Parts: sequence; structure tokens; C-alpha cells
Amino acid sequence: MKKTVAIIFFSLFTGSLSAQKTYPLYEYTELTDTKPHHSDTIWRKQVKSPRLAWGSTDIRYPQQNIPAETFGTKTRLKGWKGERVNAQAVLWSAEELQESTLSLSPLVCGKDTLPTDAVSLHFVRYVMTDELNKDGKGGCGHRPDKTEWDSSLVADPLDIVKARDVRACSVQPVWVNVWIPSTAKAGKYKGTLTVAGKNFAPLQLALEIEVLNRTLPAPRTWRFHLDLWQNPYAVARYYQVPLWSDEHFEAMRPIMQKLADAGQKVVTATIMHRPWDGQTQDPFYSMVNKTKRIDGSWSYDYTVFDKWVGFMTEEIGIDRQINCYTMIPWSLQFDYYDEATQTVQFVSAKPGEQAYEQYWSGFLSDFARHLKEKGWFEKTTISMDERDADAMQEALKVIQKADAGFKVSLAGNYHEELEPDLYDYCLAFGHNFPRPVKERRMQAGKKSTVYTCCTEAMPNVFTFSPPAEANWLGWHVAAGGYDGYLRWAYNSWTEDPLRDSRFRSWAAGDCYLVYPGMRSSIRMERLIEGIQDCEKIWILQQTLTGRKQQEKLQQTVEMFTPEGLTREEITPMVNRAREILNSL
Repeated sequence: MKKTVAIIFFSLFTGSLSAQKTYPLYEYTELTDTKPHHSDTIWRKQVKSPRLAWGSTDIRYPQQNIPAETFGTKTRLKGWKGERVNAQAVLWSAEELQESTLSLSPLVCGKDTLPTDAVSLHFVRYVMTDELNKDGKGGCGHRPDKTEWDSSLVADPLDIVKARDVRACSVQPVWVNVWIPSTAKAGKYKGTLTVAGKNFAPLQLALEIEVLNRTLPAPRTWRFHLDLWQNPYAVARYYQVPLWSDEHFEAMRPIMQKLADAGQKVVTATIMHRPWDGQTQDPFYSMVNKTKRIDGSWSYDYTVFDKWVGFMTEEIGIDRQINCYTMIPWSLQFDYYDEATQTVQFVSAKPGEQAYEQYWSGFLSDFARHLKEKGWFEKTTISMDERDADAMQEALKVIQKADAGFKVSLAGNYHEELEPDLYDYCLAFGHNFPRPVKERRMQAGKKSTVYTCCTEAMPNVFTFSPPAEANWLGWHVAAGGYDGYLRWAYNSWTEDPLRDSRFRSWAAGDCYLVYPGMRSSIRMERLIEGIQDCEKIWILQQTLTGRKQQEKLQQTVEMFTPEGLTREEITPMVNRAREILNSL
């Protein structure tokens, strides 16, 4: 491609980059919570000295209220070898605590010790959230005026700083994550969590982790088909680095590695300009440049596509599937560079129209050739989401004519007439595959998954959602006979994601699960718990020999369906089910 062409396409993204605000990556100050809270007088009357206690990972502890639910100085966790387990402690004080730091002593069981790099300790930070729609039935719809929505600070980001001041009359949650090595010996490992600081005596809590004599495989080998859509454009904007530069890929590396460690199987790639019409803060652009030459022939430049997919598959290790979006965008506008006029042009066409077929047929044929040369064809799908059956059928005709070997994926409602042609079919929450269809798809090696989005009031992963809802989703995958779970946004960050998760559309937190600066979240860690639980269920279904145990597991899993579910039931349901799972 000529240099001028690359510059034009690049400017579509970077035109206003220099005018972008710079936001924090390391130290930052949270927004002010205007919700009613305990007064300083109440704090100083009830809290005579700094306190530290174990809390619950089910609770988002309010920042300015004295904790109502804590659980003493000892906690016990259980986990399989290879499993990640979580705990939450709560620190609170009426006086400022300066330069607070976290440490965990070696976790010891007799002569055996869990390695220090298995432990991650985080201060939990607070981010602004809002609420469901006024009818309480979901979180979809535009929200241009934040003042119209009830907003508050909630605990969610897991910070990366090693020391921080805890202001007077406030709560500082602490998140403890231990990734039990697959080589660990079964037994009870004991250690001590310590919070120390410049102006207060060290505070300590006892932690015990019982490592059970079962093994969870490495995330890369999990059967669970996790598909969280990545947004590389958000990373370039937030980190203020040139798109697709070495600096951009280095910024993405830890973020995408965190996703790989969660068992992600799919690379999100875009093969057209703004497939979702700019619904996110940072729109997606085409990773393939299409040029119409002066003589009317076409050429295609896969430089960016190859760089992105190669990075994700070869360096990060997310290499099971490449989903390419989309042939049916929301705006039905298809980009190309016109060599005759030296401008970017767009074709307006609907599936079924001649112009649509002409635009896509030549590209798909060449794309198939390129994918085969790269060795990626068998793992690539042409992907659509939430499109109607008629449009899908017309797109399928074009795809199959270009190369009958292409795989196709769709996230949406169930359509009987489309199912046979879809390799990866992800159903909206509440939709189910008929049992014979699901069995046939499994035998054929096809993927059959489920997704949630802004539609579901619960269970969901909004920043105000109770944390256990994220875990519940993994159990639902097992209960519904799905192969995995999809969510449309892993890191489509808002303008200022560390401080404000609210967005101009949809309920807060809908756009992302992790934060800039290698920060995970309470939601993400609980989602990983649910994925692990699902993987453990599948293992036990194959290995349990006792009839009573098999029946107990099956009865437990069968509870995780949406029929009649209430928000109040989710947390105790998850906790009881996890106890049963670890007892088998």
C-alpha cells in the first residue's frame, strides 16, 4: 500500500489524538461520593484505633461507612491445585493511615510452602457507578446526562500501587488472590496478612488455604470457551501511544496476558470501519485496508490484521479462534480507499443487494487465500452479532460462494434456520438450544455459548452488580449445557475509567471488566471463579464414581437457571454451591 493511503486510514483514528486528555496510570484521586454516609463524629466515637478484619468477597464495602459485616481475624479458603482463590479484608480508621503497605507471610503446610509469586495483594479502589434503568428491568439505553441517574462510589478496581495513604474516616478494602500451583501438595497452608504503615502499629489477620487433592488444568487448556471482546483502540487512546506502534503493543501486553490467564479462547478482529457505528468511547476501525485501484481492480493490505492477530496468538497465547467482525454492521456502510480520487469512500448496501455481494465477494476470496497462507483459516470465523435471520441468510450466501470452508459465528437469538450453518453460535441469555441440536453441535465440534449484555438486570457484571453475580454466570454455563460465555466488552474503557465507569449509553461498567494499568477488578476475579467452577463441574461429571455424589452435583448445577431467579437468591446460591463443589 502507498504511504499516503496508510496515512489517510491512520488519520481516521488519530485525527484528534493530540487533543485528548491525559488520564492516570499509577497514582490518582477518586471522585467524591455525594451519597449520605457516617459523619466524622460517628466515626471518631465508634472507631478508637485502626481496625483490620476479614470481610466477604460478596460485599462492595462503602468507602465512608463503618463496616457492618466483618468476620474476625481468621478466614479459611479451599481450592484445587491450579485454582485461584480470593479473600477480602477490610481496613478502617478514624484517623489517616500514612503509607499503608500489604504483605503476606509464606503460606506453610509442614515442610511445604506455596511460592511467593502465587500471591497477589491489592488495595481495592472506588469508582463512580450509576444504576439500572428507572424501571429496574435492565441497563440499556442512552444516558447523556449523568445527573439524571443515581450515582455513587463503589469498590471495584484492584490497584497496583504498593503503598497508599488511607484517609481519615474511611474504609480501605484489601483483596487477596492466591493462585495455587498445580504442583502443590494437598494440605492446609497457613500464613499471616499484615497491614503496616508509617503512623500505626502493624495489624494482622490469619489466613488458611486448604489445598484439596484435585487438580484444575492450566487456563489455556480449559474446555470453557471464553470470548471477551478486546478493544486495542481504547488502549492506544488511554496510554497516548501511536496506534499499532511498539509502544502500543507493550501497553497491551499485560492487559491481554491477564485475559489469557482467564482462559480466553478468541481474538477479536475487525475487517471493516466502525462495525458497531462508534458505540464505544473508542470506536473500532478496520484492520484490513481495502483499495480500489484506478483500473477497477482491488487490493487488500493485511499488515495491521497480521500484526494484531500474530501478537495475540503467538505472543499472548490466545490462539483457539479468530472472530472477524463484521459483514452486517449497524450502519451498512463499507469502507475502501479509492485510488482514482485518493479519498476514503463508502459503499452503502444491504445484504442481498448486488453492491453488497460485489464488495464482499472479492475481499472474502482474497481473505481466505491470505488466511490459508498464514495457517489461520481453520480457526477464523466471519462474525456477526444481533442480526436478523433474513440478513444473515443473505450474508451466508456470499460467504459460502467466496469459500465454502469459511466458518461463521453469530451472537443473538436462536434461529432454527440459521443454526446448521453456524460454527460458533452464542445465544442471548434466556435462549436455549434444543437438546438434540446441542448434542449434534457438540458431536460436530461446534461452539454453543451464551452471552449477557446491558439487557439483563441480573445476573450481570455492572459496577453496581453484587459480585456473586459474575460467579453465577459460570454455573449457568454448566446448567444450560453451553460451551462457554461471551461478553461484548473486556476493555472498551470510558473516558476516565479508573474514576468513572458511567457511560453515555448503558449502565455503568457495561463497557469493561478490567482497568488501565494492569488492574483487574472484583467483577473480573469473581467471573474467573465462576469459570473455574464450571471447569471443575465438567471434570467431576467425568470422574465422580459414586451415584450419590453424581446426583448431588447434578441437583446443585440444575439450580442455576434464570427462571424465577431473584437478586437476593444469587449470593447464597453461589456460596452453597461452591461449598458442595469443594466437598466432592
